[in-house]
Amino acid sequence: MHAAGIPAGAAFTVTAVATAIGCFIMGLVANYPIALAPTLGSAAFFAYNVCGNMHINWQTALAAVLVASILFVLITALHLRELVVDAIPQDLKYAISAGIGLFIAFIGLQNGKLIVDSSSSLVTLGKFSSPAVWITLFGLVLTVILMAMNVPGSIFIGMIVTAIFGICIGQIPLPHSFISTPPSMAPTFGQAIFHLSDINTPQLFIVVLTFLLVTFFDTAGTLIGMTEQAGLVDKDGKIPRIGRAFAADSTAMIEGAICGTAPLGTSVESSAGIAMGGRTGLTAIFIGIFFLISMIFSPLLAVIPTTVTAPALIIVGVLMASNLKKIDWEKFEIAFPAFLIVVGMPLTYSISDGLALGMIAYPITMIATKRYKEVSVMMYILFFIFIGFFLITNL
Repeated sequence: MHAAGIPAGAAFTVTAVATAIGCFIMGLVANYPIALAPTLGSAAFFAYNVCGNMHINWQTALAAVLVASILFVLITALHLRELVVDAIPQDLKYAISAGIGLFIAFIGLQNGKLIVDSSSSLVTLGKFSSPAVWITLFGLVLTVILMAMNVPGSIFIGMIVTAIFGICIGQIPLPHSFISTPPSMAPTFGQAIFHLSDINTPQLFIVVLTFLLVTFFDTAGTLIGMTEQAGLVDKDGKIPRIGRAFAADSTAMIEGAICGTAPLGTSVESSAGIAMGGRTGLTAIFIGIFFLISMIFSPLLAVIPTTVTAPALIIVGVLMASNLKKIDWEKFEIAFPAFLIVVGMPLTYSISDGLALGMIAYPITMIATKRYKEVSVMMYILFFIFIGFFLITNL
């Protein structure tokens, strides 16, 4: 968000405040162990596409998020999001959960410098001469051992010990202080409202629509993945209280825009808490409490590198990948769209793009095998919506 032009201090505080409020809403309204926070995809689109490539100032971009949020609430009130999620076949829901797991693991491998970019092959193995790699490997081995021994809180213990290890070998600097007054969020608060009149050009209407589409499919896919991981889905593949969950995240998206951040959505990092046993809204409420507490620890948080948290993401990815075994791989018409979802999410670095690939392929393979009557009307509608989604977001 700082790359979009928002002052770094304000971006730090508003992220914590908006996330805390979103978590409280999710915990109290839907009773789900899921955090609502500015998502990786929406924040990147906000900063690099809208503010960077399109040269739209961040105040106007926040106004676009607010308009998209209001539309999001209307769509939720009409129960359209529930219709979409309920229409997705169970095999593809398993694929979504597993795909998010691979995506999370890929992020962890990148953050831990175990996988780095390559000009010839896009990605390659990181150099073992890098101290960052050894910090990640230390944390990964330690956490794997703790997980195998069923030690309670093993992921959290692994992160703490890894941070201490990094400090001991001189790769993580000690902070100059441990606490400080949180920076003010005054530069961002209310800017979305003050700049609503800026949304008056075709370009900005497209921005609003893109925010809406990306958030719609990103949060739907992530919610499916998190509830599958938590075992909250019933025997018919339905997600209980899904209407409340959607009401919570659409409301949180509005408060996030007013506070001054990218669209809030279901956070994939919720999977770490679910992996440690989180099953109710109390988990989300405590996440919100700790986000508020974290604001005074900004000097300490600033020195903790991503190599400390990388092992947690890799391990959570492994746990979520277990849903691969539930997919009917014997039927190609199911296996192919499921495979596109699973590999599409990490390779496109986007949950919504990976989801779109599978949703487009599914009706095609089902028609080809003369099983078109088994495809719901909503899935055919989604076929065309996702094609439009690709045209809008990738032109």
